[in-house]
Amino acid sequence: MDIDVKPRAVPKEADALLKGIAAELPPAAAAMMLSNIANRATAVLHKLAREQGNASKGQPNWGRWASLTNVSRDAVLRTATCRDTATQLYKQESAQEAE
Repeated sequence: MDIDVKPRAVPKEADALLKGIAAELPPAAAAMMLSNIANRATAVLHKLAREQGNASKGQPNWGRWASLTNVSRDAVLRTATCRDTATQLYKQESAQEAE
């Protein structure tokens, strides 16, 4: 995969996938899928930050990795709540459609 690594850059394929989900799925299904992706992404980020923080103890960049670990842990918790809420919304709307 050819990834353009720049601050705030998102791979074109990832951006297209996210926009496609939002455009092609019903709103509640899109919200659930996007929140699932956000939660998974933050969990992977948190794991990476934690591993790098542990590996860089005593190094000049340790503080930044430790900070990223803390912030990403918060993001995992918040996106888990987002995922749970979106899933409830999807289930509620799906049940109403089935009636």
